[in-house]
Amino acid sequence: MHLQARAKINWALEITGQRPDGYHLLDGVMQPLSLCDELDILPADTLSLAIDGAPLSNGEDNLVLKAARALQRHAGIENGAEIRLTKRIPMGAGLGGGSADCAAALKGLNLFWQIGLSMKTLLDIGVKLGADVPFCLLDTPMRAQGIGEILTPVPCKRTFPLLLIQPCEGLSTKEIFTAYHAQKPKSGSVEQVIRALAEGDLSLMEKNAVNMLESVSIPKKPAISEAKDALYQSGAAFARMTGSGSVVFGAFETKEKADEAFIRLSGQYDTCILTETAL
Repeated sequence: MHLQARAKINWALEITGQRPDGYHLLDGVMQPLSLCDELDILPADTLSLAIDGAPLSNGEDNLVLKAARALQRHAGIENGAEIRLTKRIPMGAGLGGGSADCAAALKGLNLFWQIGLSMKTLLDIGVKLGADVPFCLLDTPMRAQGIGEILTPVPCKRTFPLLLIQPCEGLSTKEIFTAYHAQKPKSGSVEQVIRALAEGDLSLMEKNAVNMLESVSIPKKPAISEAKDALYQSGAAFARMTGSGSVVFGAFETKEKADEAFIRLSGQYDTCILTETAL
């Protein structure tokens, strides 16, 4: 069995509160990308994971194996599988690579082992493995609320060419949220972001989309702001940090403009990826 695990971007990411257990409540809009990792699942007597393309642990702490173990426990089985993961999504990027791999493993092994779990059950299992896993399971443009588990499909008129730049190493989630609580960034309008996506209007997106974690990350990692400026100077109609960083994406009106920006910026940044949003 061969599966794709698609990356995602946050068009907008706002913090609306915090639960007593410490989890932050979010409101934002996410969309999958054509950029993806790949999972191959082959028959085997035992469960194993091999990884190509990134220096990741293939032990029990890996989200792919956590997904497999969660399915085994839920179904009361000990089935084996040889899982081969090919990484193409940058790590520590805010692109949801680990969550996408986890979701692909849940969907793939549910079929491969013929367990027959419903999507609702997979979502219930997935949210315990990671806040972005439910979105990656559904794999379509969504408004995400709660800790990321309250998902509402949003209309999307078109896809956009994107250029992804990773200008620096990421910050720890704890470090980012500590800075957030000290600064309290301004919010935007998620409703208008949803409208912008429905109408395919990047100018409306530019006026209303806010990633609240961006403004607290930039003082600690100025390269994030520099990457945004470089994207705008290279023709992007919209540029933001995705998730908790450190990738910055630029959205372009045409593929030709995105191609020109890639030629201009790929020599400046080691991680510079041309891709597009997906429906």
